[in-house]
Amino acid sequence: MSANSPARPVLPPDIRARKGTQPLVVLTTYTTPMARLVDGHCDIALVGDSVGMVLHGMPSTLGVTLDMMILHGRAVMRGLTRAMALIDLPFGSYEEGPQQAYRNAARLMAETGAPAVKLEGGAHMAETIAFLTARGVPVMAHIGLTPQSVNTLGGYKVVGREGEADRVMADALAVQAAGAFAVVLEKVPVGLTARITKTLEIPTIGIGAGVECDGQVLVVDDMLGMFTDFRPKFVKRYADLGKLAEQAIATYAADVRARAFPAAEHGFADTVPKAVQ
Repeated sequence: MSANSPARPVLPPDIRARKGTQPLVVLTTYTTPMARLVDGHCDIALVGDSVGMVLHGMPSTLGVTLDMMILHGRAVMRGLTRAMALIDLPFGSYEEGPQQAYRNAARLMAETGAPAVKLEGGAHMAETIAFLTARGVPVMAHIGLTPQSVNTLGGYKVVGREGEADRVMADALAVQAAGAFAVVLEKVPVGLTARITKTLEIPTIGIGAGVECDGQVLVVDDMLGMFTDFRPKFVKRYADLGKLAEQAIATYAADVRARAFPAAEHGFADTVPKAVQ
């Protein structure tokens, strides 16, 4: 590849090869403008089913549909040149069995161009992960707190304390054995995270799971201060764009009501200036 050639997009084998090296940087991304912003800084742009809560005002991720994920996946793909797009399989699109999962994952990839999907679940999803990977669908797994199972879990709680630790470790080993190229650990205690990361041969990507992971992911609207319905403990806010946007909107509204906007420079003359005739 010459120095003037475009950068090759990141692919699942590249992510797999990053185990134990420079930490992987992942942000959720739902739109073309945001994809363009994260492309030069992140390894993965995750089109997460969190889009339902962040952009569509849903109370949870459970109402997100496959068509929604395809719509936002296409938008993100238009903004990426280097980072790898990764799309969530939404609730109800894969749990029925491997054939359903393959049918919907194949549709996601074909209609968006994304090279990989993510699904929630540990040992009980191993058969499905193996089925997908054997048929050309790269899978990132997601264990610990799995938001699509929030009603079964009884809330957005830490998963893996005390008696649960062995089960979470077993989930991690199961998804690795099934062929997942990486695994998200969500709201897993930091000591268990360290043990899982040390044990696995595939990268771990943490969200509320401590610094020992091979990478980190956050919801972009959380870390930019644009989604303020709630703020999980594990979120570090790197900006407060929501407050800045509200201030700008308030100033605009005041200008309109005071007839300070639009000003003369924002309008057009009744005749064409001679310089452009």
